[in-house]
This record gives sequence, structure tokens and C-alpha cells, in this order.
Amino acid sequence: QVQLAESGGGLVQAGGSLRLSCAASGSIFNINAMGWYRQAPGKQRELVASISSSGRTNYADSVKDRFTISRDNAKNTVYLQMNSLKPEDTAVYYCNAHITTSSFALYNYWGQGTQVTVSS
Repeated sequence: QVQLAESGGGLVQAGGSLRLSCAASGSIFNINAMGWYRQAPGKQRELVASISSSGRTNYADSVKDRFTISRDNAKNTVYLQMNSLKPEDTAVYYCNAHITTSSFALYNYWGQGTQVTVSS
């Protein structure tokens, strides 16, 4: 089995920063793309940022120039550095990873979610 463990959410004032981390563990052969999604109350889950295994990144327009996604392949970990946070960034943030398991099956895994609240 594979697990994704997220950390780093919390309450911050507008203009502040937070760093989210997501570590994958378990029967992993290879981790392909990783990413962060978020879901605000009453809204659909949306992609925030993604990063390929080679480091190519993609961002939602609403977070470009404020958020940075990165990964440490040696630690099976993806990060999301969030700067200049706005109240509209308030949401539950979910880690996502496309993982080839040690039995060579490809699955799409999700973390449990971490709450980010930005006060005005």
C-alpha cells in the first residue's frame, strides 16, 4: 500500500506565507507527476500546481507568481510554498501523486487534505 502524508496547513493573515509538504511512503517503484489541489466550501476541487518527474511545473493562473511547487525525489516528497496569501486561497489542500507501485501497477493517490485558512 501507498500513503500520502500532508503537513503544513494552518491559519495565516493575508500577505503571509505557508509551506505545505506531502511525503509518499509504502510500496513505491516510481513516482510520476505530483500535484496540489484545493477545494473551498461549495466549490469544486481545482488544480493548484503540478510537477512532473523531470521537474516541469504547471500552475493555476490564480496562484502564478505567488506559489511555487517543488519536489525532492530522494525523499518522495512534494512541497508547495505559498506566498502573498489571500483570503480566497482559503481551502482544504490535497496532495496528489501518480505512483507506480512495487507490483508495477499505476494508481492515482490522494492525501487526506490539510486546511489552509487566510484571514483578512
